[in-house]
Amino acid sequence: MIATALAQLEALADTAKAAEAAAYHKATRRYLGVSVPQIEDLVAHWRAEASLTDRITLAADLWKTDIHEARVAAAKLLTQARLRPDDHAAWALISHWVPMFDAWAIADHACKAAEKRISADPSRLDLVESWTLSKNMWVRRAALVATLPFAKLNHPKPDEIAARDRILDWAAVYTQDRDWFIQKAVACWVRDLSKHDAPRAAQFLAEHGHLMKTFARKEAAKYLASPAP
Repeated sequence: MIATALAQLEALADTAKAAEAAAYHKATRRYLGVSVPQIEDLVAHWRAEASLTDRITLAADLWKTDIHEARVAAAKLLTQARLRPDDHAAWALISHWVPMFDAWAIADHACKAAEKRISADPSRLDLVESWTLSKNMWVRRAALVATLPFAKLNHPKPDEIAARDRILDWAAVYTQDRDWFIQKAVACWVRDLSKHDAPRAAQFLAEHGHLMKTFARKEAAKYLASPAP
């Protein structure tokens, strides 16, 4: 399947757009200049024709090419709320990718796949917590990006509230990290939380907001009644 999939991606290549993508994303790898909607159309076709086992194999092979669009496609192949009959192999592959993150776009697409698997089995937060200790900033960032669904729950159950508080503990440590992407990740998590649990978001900012960069603190408080100064 990998040869056919690559040929289909290559057929959509645009040299000018590839150069623009390389300049924008900055990570050193090959770019084809294929848009995300085009990739999504291909992935929908591949998903319809392949078993879960075949999709996991194809995703692994696409990722190994280190072509930007192929890695995006790999992530999208596994971005699905339910993977039957068993999602353990998919989760193993996604978590295997995480230490290789080196740019925001691929990381975000892979995190979207990861969040589906974490939501399906919150015990996977144990592994995600290990990401918070990584020397790779993109891996540390992934711990928040891939757990955003826990910030967005309107009626969380007790175990989901516990998960929410656990992730906020990670975010509290991150407030001391000066990296822009980490600060932005904290801000987005707390901002999204404020739409569903304003008291928790406000409490987090009251306790930790002074450690955040100004832009991040303001972003986090965007939807709260009393914006951060």
